Amino acid sequence: MLDILFVTDFVCPYCLVAKVALEEALRETEIEARIRVQPLELTPEPMERVDVCHDEERKKRHQFLAEPAKALGLDMKLPPSVCPRPYTRLAFEGMFYAREKGMDEKYADLVYRAYFEKELDIGEPDILCGLAEQAGLDTAEFRKVLEDETYTAKVKEEVANSRNVLKITGIPAVYLNNQQITIQDYTKEEMVRILQEGQAEAARGMCCGLDGCG
Repeated sequence: MLDILFVTDFVCPYCLVAKVALEEALRETEIEARIRVQPLELTPEPMERVDVCHDEERKKRHQFLAEPAKALGLDMKLPPSVCPRPYTRLAFEGMFYAREKGMDEKYADLVYRAYFEKELDIGEPDILCGLAEQAGLDTAEFRKVLEDETYTAKVKEEVANSRNVLKITGIPAVYLNNQQITIQDYTKEEMVRILQEGQAEAARGMCCGLDGCG
């Protein structure tokens, strides 16, 4: 089985498109794989939250994703009208709870889409509890996990690993059996080629740098 490490933040638009493209490619190629999502918060608390709604340069850069997203059936808002951009620590704490229940992939997909398609504030516990319910999780238990900060240390540990051990400079950062791949087009076809043929050395495409998306 192919091991895929997917380092991401739920508020990175490139990450959502890349993840859906990768999932579609896995279905088409019928390659068995397990995607492990690892957090790298673009704006960890208490850093000031970013206003993505009034950044015209950022909006222009994100239009690169419009066609790949449409081809994948994503109705993405680039950017969503949630200003400033949400913190994502709580969303990742919820993901680790969902992982304990074997539902982390479904939960993560709901969180991405809640922000980019439904324009919901995924930094709000009530929103996350609603998504947990959609994923089939126990809502009361999920809320208690967030209130008790059960997975706070785990999120911080994983973010530190992404930054200080893997030394990631942009997301998404995707590793297939520990080998990092380069994403340029953000299409299913590109992902199919990488899965089937491997990848020659190539320049990195667009991504979210750690100092901001673009």
